[in-house]
Amino acid sequence: MRAALSSTSKKVSAAAAARWPRLAFVSPASHHHRRHHQSNKPTKKRKDDYILGPDLPDIWATPGSSSPPPPPAESETGATLAVDAELVPTIIDGKAIAEEIKLGIAKEVHRMKDTIKKVPGLAVVLVGQRRDSQTYVRNKIKACEEVGIRSLMAELSEECAEDEVLDAVSKFNQDSSVHGVLVQLPLPQAMQHMDEDTILGAISLQKDVDGFHPLNMGNLALRGREPLFIPCAAKACIELLLRSGIKLKGKNVAVIGRSNVVGLPTTLLLQRHHATVSVVHAFTNNPEDVTRVADIVISAAGVPNLVRGSWLKRGAIVIDVGTNPIEDPSFEHGYYLRGDVCYEEALQMASAITPVPGGVGPVTVAMVLSNTLDSAKRFYGIIQILFEHLNNGLHFVCPNFLSYGRKHKYSFHVVEFEEESTAAKENRHSIQHRHM
Repeated sequence: MRAALSSTSKKVSAAAAARWPRLAFVSPASHHHRRHHQSNKPTKKRKDDYILGPDLPDIWATPGSSSPPPPPAESETGATLAVDAELVPTIIDGKAIAEEIKLGIAKEVHRMKDTIKKVPGLAVVLVGQRRDSQTYVRNKIKACEEVGIRSLMAELSEECAEDEVLDAVSKFNQDSSVHGVLVQLPLPQAMQHMDEDTILGAISLQKDVDGFHPLNMGNLALRGREPLFIPCAAKACIELLLRSGIKLKGKNVAVIGRSNVVGLPTTLLLQRHHATVSVVHAFTNNPEDVTRVADIVISAAGVPNLVRGSWLKRGAIVIDVGTNPIEDPSFEHGYYLRGDVCYEEALQMASAITPVPGGVGPVTVAMVLSNTLDSAKRFYGIIQILFEHLNNGLHFVCPNFLSYGRKHKYSFHVVEFEEESTAAKENRHSIQHRHM
């Protein structure tokens, strides 16, 4: 399968290169395939590559090869430079990265099915007939089919009452075969009678694969605490950067947008990676002055072509989260997607950039699958987390619950999950009694 993926990635890159002859493409799947033939040694994830920041346990490793491309030449700001004096922008191929992640997920799902005869389940609640929302849901369901995850969907009309949405969420919360529940956002504008926070808060904390539950967001914001799930778009941004070999520590990063869905969690994740983050929002005076000094610009404003080439410093890295539907009857679905960044202008300034579509979007869908897989593994007791005795290096394996102690001798918190076995409980209580 890797060989097939490598071949596909090369075809995509060649086709795009024909349109943009000055562009270089990152194809991590192809790179890993070449390395695979050079060495049979398993590739270890570098400590700086964990999605929640350095020095965290392997629980946070996303499936799929984690090997970045060979480190490129860097400027003082960390921006990738061409071998010659001319700046050659690199297109970060989100489709190839997403396919690589999905290959890893598919292997784990297959292993789960063979071992315990169970597969992860993802349930989606779709309200209304927004064309872009319908497209996103179709993409998620298709991705589930590709990796072997069971998918369910509840479709509700725009005229439905809030209680109907809450009932659909409650039904999936109580279904033991469902390990991830998400409500497709945004809700239709006509549904002003609905409280989005109430609906998102009704999703079971253990099944909140979108990561929007207040407790998940709160743990993401607090140092020394780890959420059960990381919001998928924010997680995708960090994955794209790490898998492209881009360092975050000490970099100046401008995040455009501060929504709970993308801007806020992305800012929190970047801070965990020791980046210096500036947030640009609707009340920021002269936002271009903020972005022009940033090594990395991440835009999630939802405004097409907001970020112009003049907003960027030469050699900046640009992650465009914007997926703004522009109506055009000549396209198959009656619209096309445009990013927040004026792509043609940014190509003249950026050292690396994500396209729209084909950048952040596919990786975001892969993160939904990754979170669903993690949820299922917790539910069935497959994930095993290590308590580490910080003084003498002893390790204690504790199945079926999440904990992590880092800075203090025995400082950790415990989140219990459904269907914990008696043996697991006894093991956990025994370890807590001896070492707290």
